[in-house]
Amino acid sequence: MINHQKITDSELFRKIKNREICFGGNQKLKIYGALKCSSGKRMKRENRVFFSSEKDAKQNGFRPCGHCMKSDYQKWKNGLI
Repeated sequence: MINHQKITDSELFRKIKNREICFGGNQKLKIYGALKCSSGKRMKRENRVFFSSEKDAKQNGFRPCGHCMKSDYQKWKNGLI
């Protein structure tokens, strides 16, 4: 997990381009989703974290986003994950 405030913008863009970062999340709400998600783009920088994989996000106690990851969110909501 990488906190947005602890990484420079140029380093962040490099990691995204090299696919070292694939998901973003909200640290306060414990939600993760796709980097293109409109909900994720609206969150405050100090709440934003990044993950290399879904496994990494789940290991840190985050749940799937209900907007960009609807099927995974429904599985989580129904207790299947």
